[in-house]
Amino acid sequence: QVRLVESGGGLVQAGGSLRLSCFASGSIGDITSMGWHRQAPGKQRESVAVITIGRTINYADSVKDRFSISRDNTKSTVWLQMNSLKPEDTAVYYCNVRVGGISIWGQGTQVTVSS
Repeated sequence: QVRLVESGGGLVQAGGSLRLSCFASGSIGDITSMGWHRQAPGKQRESVAVITIGRTINYADSVKDRFSISRDNTKSTVWLQMNSLKPEDTAVYYCNVRVGGISIWGQGTQVTVSS
């Protein structure tokens, strides 16, 4: 079993930066990918950035060139560096890891970008 704890959300002005962290514990050796999703009020949850164990990275078009995902070699921590934040980035951000075919979610951290 894998458990996730996120941190780093908050309130920032447009154009600012935030760095989200997600610490994984438990059976982290079974993790095949790590990533971040977000859900804005009234909208569906969407993938923001994903990094596989082979370090293949995919970003949503809306965050390319502004966000950067990385992880440590032990697969225990994944970060999301968010630059040039826009009001439309406001959402609850969720850490996600995949263990085999199963998705495991963190509790979410609120990111609010003021204009």
